[in-house]
Amino acid sequence: MTPNRTGLSVVAALAATLLSGAAFAQVSDEIVKIGVLTDMNGPASTPTGQGSVTAAQMAIDDFGGKVLGKPISVVVGDHQLKPDIGGAIARRWYDVDQVDLIVDVPVSAVGLAVQNIANDKKKLFITHSTLAADFHGKFCSPYAMQWVIDTRSLAAGTAQAVVKRGGDSWFFITDDYAFGHSLERDASSVVTANGGKVLGSVRPPLATPDLSSFVLQAQASKAKIIGIAAGPPNNMNEIKTAAEFGVLKGGQQMAALLALITDIHGLGLQAAQGLLLTTSFYWDMDDKTREWAKRYFAKMNRMPTMWQAGVYSSVIHYLNAIKETGTDDPLKVAAKMREKPIEDFFSRNGRLRDDNLMVHDLWLVQVKSPEESKYPWDYYKILATIPGDQAFGPPDPACPMIKK
Repeated sequence: MTPNRTGLSVVAALAATLLSGAAFAQVSDEIVKIGVLTDMNGPASTPTGQGSVTAAQMAIDDFGGKVLGKPISVVVGDHQLKPDIGGAIARRWYDVDQVDLIVDVPVSAVGLAVQNIANDKKKLFITHSTLAADFHGKFCSPYAMQWVIDTRSLAAGTAQAVVKRGGDSWFFITDDYAFGHSLERDASSVVTANGGKVLGSVRPPLATPDLSSFVLQAQASKAKIIGIAAGPPNNMNEIKTAAEFGVLKGGQQMAALLALITDIHGLGLQAAQGLLLTTSFYWDMDDKTREWAKRYFAKMNRMPTMWQAGVYSSVIHYLNAIKETGTDDPLKVAAKMREKPIEDFFSRNGRLRDDNLMVHDLWLVQVKSPEESKYPWDYYKILATIPGDQAFGPPDPACPMIKK
């Protein structure tokens, strides 16, 4: 009996060793490496930049610094808002530095360049601060995910919520390039579908130094809502100019289809008060958001944007998927990420759809007046919850990942 038992013990030990070795081999190069590709010094650096790097590192630290017994590290790249530079960094990271996941990547042109390389190299990419709906539409990919928000949810979510609250006549000040046109188109279709009217629009070029004439035309339209279909710097300059012209005092409201809490901080409540906007995250919403945001504030000395909070959320979800699948294989990890619900301080009722868009609830908020604000960064009143399916809409049939 003893020899048999010994033999069985040897076999069991050998099997355990082999199984352990198989599990050991599931992390492809002995480390899980996450690259934060962002704008470190340019116009997108405040809402992304070092704040996104900090959020990613916080996620890794909170996870324990290891997954499947292997270390997790962060590398940082500055794409300077240039697609060629961003593409070159992404290619080097995937090819040479063995980066497993790239995150953040502000501006659509850079994001699309990185997505093409992720597809080619069969590596994962999660965009947070790139808004083009084409990411999960005609350019959708099994390797690329869109986590925080897109142009449709910003425009349509805001428009539907505002029209429901009585804002049924609109006039748009629209940046004269693809991003602005997309925001105006999506918002206009929702306004009219819900019984509202679009009275007109004006289209200043990007970075127009004097926006007075455009704001005056919007004011003269008598529309209840002036829709700001623009990004920086026009959007903030239009809001500031409108405050100087007394637009709010005249009974009109402004709805920014893209505005971040750092924008409001930069403008000040005196200029931004009354502004309507949609956000996927507000630091002061509840105990969970406050706890995380205060830890972030201790490191950055400012509150996080929705993009920065989204980086943390996605990195944690990604690491949990590696842990649960026992591998860092990109497609297996992505499948697990789609399988598991996303319910954390950032996301309410979140799920990663088959088109790799993360759908979750959004909030229509209004910027407080200086008198209403009781403490630093106390900027928003939450007016309405916009359910994720309503904000993001159905999957785009142009996405080949959608089952026909």
